[in-house]
Amino acid sequence: MTALDRYQDALTIQRVLHSTRTIAIVGLSGNELRASHFVGYYLKRHGYRVIPVNPREKEILGERSYASLLDVPVPVDLVNVFRAPDALPEIARETVAIGAAALWCQFGVVNEEGARIAENGGVSVVMDRCLKVEHARFVGRMHWLGFNTRRITSVRAGLQ
Repeated sequence: MTALDRYQDALTIQRVLHSTRTIAIVGLSGNELRASHFVGYYLKRHGYRVIPVNPREKEILGERSYASLLDVPVPVDLVNVFRAPDALPEIARETVAIGAAALWCQFGVVNEEGARIAENGGVSVVMDRCLKVEHARFVGRMHWLGFNTRRITSVRAGLQ
């Protein structure tokens, strides 16, 4: 077991997914071509309340964007991070300060110090995983666009 494996535990991922309703996405982009935008769109489409945290944007996905987690005026269940790994310790401190239950770090966002800060504050940590992919995997909506086609085949309809 590697050090990173402890932040990718399937039971923790499932628990976080099933107990979350409000997600603050740190680094959510207003650019539709960015991964963070697509993940935020997907999460909204699947019933989560998405709160953008990006000081460069006023509004994203129809929601007001906040400069930091400390500015978010409602309780947050999960903080999803689309930032460089060196930003994670401060984001972890803010996650603890706002009382979020979990900190989710997207692919490539790996920082042991940030993980320790969150865990010491009682926050569950998932690291180096995509929230959209894991949601699709565990909730059963895996499809390249994030929508359930109810088909398990690579052959298009009418070509069989």
